[in-house]
Amino acid sequence: MYRIAGVFTAFVILAGASLSPAAAQDKTITVFAAASMKNALDEIDAAYTAKTGVKITVSYAASSALAKQIEQGAPADLFVSADTDWMDYAAGKKTIDEGSRVNLLGNSIVLIAPKDSRIDHVTIAEGFDLAKLAGDGKIATGDVKSVPVGKYAKAALEKLGAWQAAEPKFAMAESVRAALALVARGEAPLGIVYSTDAKVEPGVKIVGTFPAESHPAIIYPVATTVTAKRWTNDYLSFLRSNAAKTILERYGFKFLISPTT
Repeated sequence: MYRIAGVFTAFVILAGASLSPAAAQDKTITVFAAASMKNALDEIDAAYTAKTGVKITVSYAASSALAKQIEQGAPADLFVSADTDWMDYAAGKKTIDEGSRVNLLGNSIVLIAPKDSRIDHVTIAEGFDLAKLAGDGKIATGDVKSVPVGKYAKAALEKLGAWQAAEPKFAMAESVRAALALVARGEAPLGIVYSTDAKVEPGVKIVGTFPAESHPAIIYPVATTVTAKRWTNDYLSFLRSNAAKTILERYGFKFLISPTT
């Protein structure tokens, strides 16, 4: 009897240890997120870790690169894409849990210039001459074939009749943050990025905003992966909360859903 009681006592001690604060702090979540999310998501993650003890590791890059890395087996628990196309791609490859998917955020695209540029205000409408505005310089944005911001930019310029003349002047970057950096360093006199990116980079200024109707709606979907740790759902719930909404809206994102808490 004593031996059985001893084994039972040991089991209770071990079970209790698995629920201790120290064990909770050992939990981690790996997030693959669009590069434009960095500043806002870093702040959200700090708040979540302070609240729960769960550590968040984030890999920021173009949504196209992240979706393909997940497809190749990269250990991600959650994917945040800057467009629906790459989340659809992940769904087609069966790497995300479609039941968890939600269109979380909206954004806008803007024309930027270095902060000391003589270019000040540009009316972006049908027939505007972006090529002439760039002069002998380059126009930085994400790769128009794969990076969401570049795809949005090309769609808008095609709609406005400015793409054909401007296309040779484009410098295609691997992500929106890489394009932002080119303009901030003065290596490109103009760039097309998300408004949220422009707001966090003191080296640039917004000189024009693309009409929302000139391009597909900018939507950031989020979903857990099929290999996600079970506690990732709690983190996803936090992303949908009032606390996260407050942070995201402060950075300029549009919250597309009703907050859960």
